[in-house]
Amino acid sequence: MAQIGPGHGSGSGSGSGSGRRTQPGIQQAQDTAATAASRGTGEAARLVAMSPWARLLSTTARVSLLLLLGSVLFSCSSQRVPEFALTKIEESDIKDDSGKELGTEDDADPEDLEVFYPTDQWQTLRPGQAVPAGSHVRLNLQTGEREAKLPDRENGETGTREQRGRKRLGKVDLDANSFTSEELKKALAKMKESEKAERKAREEEVRKKFRPIEQLKEEFEKLNMKIETDYEIMVKLISKFNSSASTLDEKVAALYDLEYYVHQVDNAKDFLSMGGLQLVIEGLNSSEASLKEHAAFVLGAALSSNPKVQIEAIEGGALQKLLVILATEQPLAVRKKALFALSSMLRHFPYAQQQFLKLGGLQVLRSLFRQKGMEPLHVRVVTLLYDLIMEKMLLEDSQHGEQMEEKIQQYQQVRLVPAVVEQGWCALVPNLLAMPEHDTREKVLKLVGVLVAFCREHYRGDPTLGTTLSLLRSEYEELAAEEQREGDKDGYFRELLGSINTIIQELR
Repeated sequence: MAQIGPGHGSGSGSGSGSGRRTQPGIQQAQDTAATAASRGTGEAARLVAMSPWARLLSTTARVSLLLLLGSVLFSCSSQRVPEFALTKIEESDIKDDSGKELGTEDDADPEDLEVFYPTDQWQTLRPGQAVPAGSHVRLNLQTGEREAKLPDRENGETGTREQRGRKRLGKVDLDANSFTSEELKKALAKMKESEKAERKAREEEVRKKFRPIEQLKEEFEKLNMKIETDYEIMVKLISKFNSSASTLDEKVAALYDLEYYVHQVDNAKDFLSMGGLQLVIEGLNSSEASLKEHAAFVLGAALSSNPKVQIEAIEGGALQKLLVILATEQPLAVRKKALFALSSMLRHFPYAQQQFLKLGGLQVLRSLFRQKGMEPLHVRVVTLLYDLIMEKMLLEDSQHGEQMEEKIQQYQQVRLVPAVVEQGWCALVPNLLAMPEHDTREKVLKLVGVLVAFCREHYRGDPTLGTTLSLLRSEYEELAAEEQREGDKDGYFRELLGSINTIIQELR
C-alpha cells in the first residue's frame, strides 16, 4: 500500500514530475472530504465522485482516501456524542467491584422523601427526592447527575395525574418548600396530641356525669338492698300497728302505708288472711281520733269492690261501729272517713244495705243535716243515696241469668226508696239546690230526678221548689248559650239545663 504524505503521490498517468501536481489534488480532495464529512456521508461521497482530481487518483489512492474519510467521519461522530445523554443505565453501573448492588436513593423511607415536581424541561434530581410515577428520568453523562421531566404528549400537553388532579381541585399550594417532611411529621404529631386531648376531655365529662362501676358496687353492698314483697311489707306494718311498743305516730304511719297496699284486691285478701282486717275494725273503737280516722280509711280501701272483704267486715261488726262514729260527736275528718268506709261497704252488697236499714242507718245520715259544720258531708250522703237507688233500678231493668236471680231477690228485700220517702227525704233533698256550687246542684238534681216518681205530689205542692227550678233554668239557659257560642254544643251547663227541664216537665 502506498504511503500518502507530503512530497509523494500516486497516480496511473503521471510521470516523475507528477508528484508535485498531485499533491494539491490530494489536498483538495482531503478538504472536500472534510467538508463532506460535516454534511454527511452521502454528501461526501457525491463530492468525491464529482471532483475532477478524484479521477486522477490511482486505485491505491482511492482506498487510502476512503480510509481517511472513515476516520474523519468516526472522529466527527465521536466529537458529537457529548451532545446526547444516555437514558439507559447499565447493570454494571449500579454494582460495586464485589458485584453487590449499590443502595439507591429510592430505598429511603417514603415519609423522609422530598417530593420532586417535574415540568416539561429536564431538571436535576437532588438526593432524597421522590419522583412521581410516569416521569422520564435520565443520567446526564456530562454532569453525572440524574435528571427528570414530564412525559411528552402527542398534543403538546404535559403534566402528571397529580397535576391534573390539582387543576380539578383548584389552586393548591403544593410547593415542595411549603411542606417538608419534618413539617408534616410535626403536623401529624399535633393532630395526635389534639385527638388525645379531646378524648381526655370526653372521658372527664363522662366521669363527672356517671360514677364508676366499682363505686356503685361498693354502695350497693353497703346498702345490702333486699327487695320485699307486698305481703312482707304488710306483715311488718300490721306488726307495727299492733305493737304496744309503737307510739301513736308510728301506728298512724303504719295505717297510712297500709291504705296504699290494700287498694289492690289481692293485697286486701292477704290483709284479711293476716288478721289485719279485724285489727283495723277494733281500731274504730280507739279513743284517739287520728287512729279512728286512719283505721276507717284503711277499712274503706280494703272494702272497695271486694265482696270477700265486705262479708268478713260486716260479720266482724264493722257496720255498727261506723254508724256509731257517724251518730256521735266526732271531728269532721273522722266522720268523713267513716262515711267513706260505709259507702264502700254498702255499694253492690244488698245484704249490707238491708242491715243498714235495720240498724237505722238512714236516720243516722239524716241527722248529719241538722248538725252544724257537717255541710261537706251533705253532698256525699246525697251521692250515696243516688248510687244505691240507681244500682237496684239498673239491675232490675237489665237482662240477667240464673246467677243473678239470688242477688235480685236480695235487692227486693231492700226497701230503700220507701224508707227514703217515709223519713222525709223528699223535702230535705231539694233544699240543697240553694247551694251555689254547680257540682252540688248536679248531684242534687240527679237524686231529685230519681225521686220525682215517688215524691211527685209533694214536689207539686212545694212552691219553693217550683221557684227554685225556674231560677235555675234561667241561669243555666244563659250559661248554656254562652257555652254554645264558645263552640261547646254538649257542654256541662247544657246537661244541667236538660235535667232541670226534665224535672219541670215531670211536675206539670
